[in-house]
Amino acid sequence: MGMKSKVALGAVAGIVIIGAMSANAGGSKDGTASGSGKGSSASADRKAGDRKSQRKAEAAPKKATKAAFDGDGDFRVGSDVEPGTYRTTGNTDGLCYWQRAKDSSGEIESVLANDNVSGTAYVTVKPTDKLFSSSGCNDWEAVDRGAKGSPATKMAGDGGMFRVGADITPGTYRSSGNADDSCYWERARDAGHSLDSIIANNNVNGSAIVTISASDGYFKTTGCQDWTKTS
Repeated sequence: MGMKSKVALGAVAGIVIIGAMSANAGGSKDGTASGSGKGSSASADRKAGDRKSQRKAEAAPKKATKAAFDGDGDFRVGSDVEPGTYRTTGNTDGLCYWQRAKDSSGEIESVLANDNVSGTAYVTVKPTDKLFSSSGCNDWEAVDRGAKGSPATKMAGDGGMFRVGADITPGTYRSSGNADDSCYWERARDAGHSLDSIIANNNVNGSAIVTISASDGYFKTTGCQDWTKTS
């Protein structure tokens, strides 16, 4: 799609939606082993070498996780990128744009979900998606759902998406001093970014108080003052 405008699927200013990876023995007739002792020794040496290599591989430090794919480009689901949940971080000024599409026609009707991102974004690419597009984003990395995080009790008001239980702890949070309804928050059950993903959301003027449940998947915040856990 040429334009990088947002097809709003939840974060629409002024709209509040609530609710909604057998070896031959080689023996002769007289029972003696055939083959030279040299051959037997070489076989044993190979086995010892294999065991040594295996121990080395197991002892070697694991490499750091690399980006799953670039922040710019179109990617075919199933060949260029595997289905799963991905994350991009450190994006500024809302210049990062992504979209999931059901085909590569480039038409508005093909868009399944999309967003303009500031901060962090999580997106779940589904097996039924055909194309994932990203423009102006930092590289995407696969999310390890089993990884233990260090959940925080504060979050940046324009930080984007936070994974509940990994990035932030559940509880009641407060953001104050918001003006002009520019603060938008959203509790989401997953990173699919459909209307069904939204548990609750709001555009805020002034103070905002939100209780994030342990059963929530993600919390999204854009244009808000910073959030602090109060209880």
